[in-house]
Parts: sequence; structure tokens; C-alpha cells
Amino acid sequence: MGATTGRRATTGRRATTGRWPRRAARLVAGLLAGAGTALVALPFLAAVGLTLLAVPWPGARRCVLRPFTAGAARLTELERRRLARFLDLEVTSDYGGRQALRYLAARTAVGLLGGLVLLAGLIGIAYGTFLLWGRLLGFAFHDLVSVVTSGVGGLFLLFLAVQGVFGVADLEARLARGVLGPETQDALRHRIEELAASRAGVVEAVHDERRRIERDLHDGVQQRLVALGMLLGRARRSQDQTKARALLAQAHEESRQALDELREVAWRVYPTALDEAGLRIALETVAERSAIPVRLDYGLTAEPVTAVRTAAYFVVAEALTNALKHSGAARIDVALTAVAPGTLTVRVTDDGTGGADPAGGGLLGLARRVAALDGRLSVVSPPGGPTTVTAELPAPSLGGVPCG
Repeated sequence: MGATTGRRATTGRRATTGRWPRRAARLVAGLLAGAGTALVALPFLAAVGLTLLAVPWPGARRCVLRPFTAGAARLTELERRRLARFLDLEVTSDYGGRQALRYLAARTAVGLLGGLVLLAGLIGIAYGTFLLWGRLLGFAFHDLVSVVTSGVGGLFLLFLAVQGVFGVADLEARLARGVLGPETQDALRHRIEELAASRAGVVEAVHDERRRIERDLHDGVQQRLVALGMLLGRARRSQDQTKARALLAQAHEESRQALDELREVAWRVYPTALDEAGLRIALETVAERSAIPVRLDYGLTAEPVTAVRTAAYFVVAEALTNALKHSGAARIDVALTAVAPGTLTVRVTDDGTGGADPAGGGLLGLARRVAALDGRLSVVSPPGGPTTVTAELPAPSLGGVPCG
């Protein structure tokens, strides 16, 4: 166990170390592209300004600005793609032409600032490494103190430029959210609609769960108890002692099976191991009870809160049940990780035939349960497989990948 934990921590450190250079390179590419779009937007904004100066009447301005707002919307769409590609920022496309025009007017200055920061970084690299590449090119250093001083200044300028890259990227994100994002009232209205939908989904999921429990009790335990009563009645009425003992033996076996089924129903309703032993032990129990071999990769270093671990447990249990019933899989992989800080990711993958329907009863109930916690559930199940069920649950008590 200790060796496995050590390997996981080492893997986490390598992953974290490897992500920083890639992220920095993407930010630099994003700011470089942003500086290019800012240079494109400059003459466009100049044309808008000259048009507004030439047309002083508000009514006429609205007419003349229509083609400009359409052009601004197209340029802003390019900006949205740039932000999503390089800065991992998803901005809503539900904005008007005037919002797009205001955004271009504000972000052009930010784009040019990003270009200046990158230029400062290049100058810093040039001065900071002048002693190295100057010697390679055969320059004679008559004043070594000045060369070293300028090198230190170049490295300091490079440090400021690196900080500036992250600062400009953050400014880009704040500007996009502030100008293109929905107004406060719209955001509140959208949130209220989400909460109303998730509440309705939870109520429906509770009703589905009650119907399932009633069906399990009616078709399983109740039938066992009816059979038990009939066997006991026949044993009481029998005059043959040998037959009566055989009936009592059957009744004893029937009572044992009824008790097993009742325990199974209780386990499906809520496993006591989840509270007594924690999420990991509960999932290991589910994996052991599965008819299909299950490989569990439990990568959490802390126990999630009750609501989150309950949702995570039922995601795994329902996904395993669906795979057992419909997939024809020979192997199932279950992984729980906290890659992003404050987010628990549950991923269940089987090597079955695929074709799972996300709108099916079990998966739809899971989606409602996850949505009630402001989480997301996705199902990828192409024909022929494999099927992957992924749930992302907010878990503030969890950290991210270990980095030290």
C-alpha cells in the first residue's frame, strides 16, 4: 500500500510538473494571438469612431452601426475561440452586437498590453543570455561589469514578463466574463431555473427510487414470505412427521433466502458501510459483490462529505448494475480522482458492447442525483463500446493532485 501511494504521489508530481510548461506555452500563444487580433481590431474601431463622429444623431447612429455590430460579433466569436483554445475559458455566445462592440473596444488595449509583455520577455531573454550567445558569436567584452549588470537586469525583466503573462491572461478572463457574461439579473434567473429543474429532478428520482424499492420488496421478499407461510401452513396440517420435517426444512431455507434478499434490498437503499467504514471500503464491497471483475483505483487522500460520497457511491453502484445487465462486459475499471482542486471525478469504464442510453431510467436517475449537487454526469457509449460514465462532483474538502 505504501509503495502504491508513493508511486501515485510521484506520478502526481510528474503530472503537475509537466502541466506548467504546457500551460505557460499555451498562455504565450494565446497572448500572441490576442495581440494579432488587437492589431486587426484597431482599424475597425477607428472606423467605428470616425462614423460616430460623422453621424451625431442617435437614431441615425443606430442604423449606421448595424454593419459594425455584425462585424464586431464575428471578431468576438474569434476571440471566444481563442480564449477557449489557449486560456481554457468558456464564454457564453449569448451576447448582442453592442456587447461585442464594447468588448472589442476594451480588450484591444488588453491585447496590445499582452503583446508588449511578450516583447519585454524577449528583450529580457536577449539581455539575460547576452553573455552566453555573445561569446558564441565572438563578441569582445571590454566592460564585463556592464555586461553582467545588463544580464541581471534582463533576467529581472524576464521575471516581470512571466508574471505579466499570467496577469494579462487573468485580465482577459475577467474582461470577457464581465462584458460578455450575462447581467446579474439574467444570471440569477438562470440559476433559479437550474435549481428548479434540479429540485424537480430530485423529486422524480426519489419517486423512482421508491417505486424500485417497492418492486424489489413485492417481487422478491414478499414472494419469499408468502411461500414461507404456505410451507409452514402445510407443515402444521400434515399428519406425516417425515413430510412435516421436510416442509419445515424448506421453510427454513425459504426464510434464509428471504433474509438474504431483504439484506440485499437494504444494501441497495443505503449501505451502512458507507458511514461506518467510509467510501473506499463501501466501493471495495461493491466490487467484490460484482459478477464482473472490477478494478478499483481509489486516488482520494481525504474522505468526501456525506452527500458527495453518497452520490459517488451510487454512481459506481448503478453503473456496475447497468454494465452487468446490458453491456456483456468482461472487465470494469472504476477510478476516483481529485485532479482539479475541489472536484471529485468518478469514472466507470467497461469493455462491453456500448450503446448505453443516457436517458434510460438508471442513468437518468444518476444524472438527477449528480445535478442536485451542482455536478455533471456524462455518458460516452458508442456502438461496439467501450462505455464510460463520468461524474464530476463539487467536493471542497478535497485537494488536487499532490505536488510535493
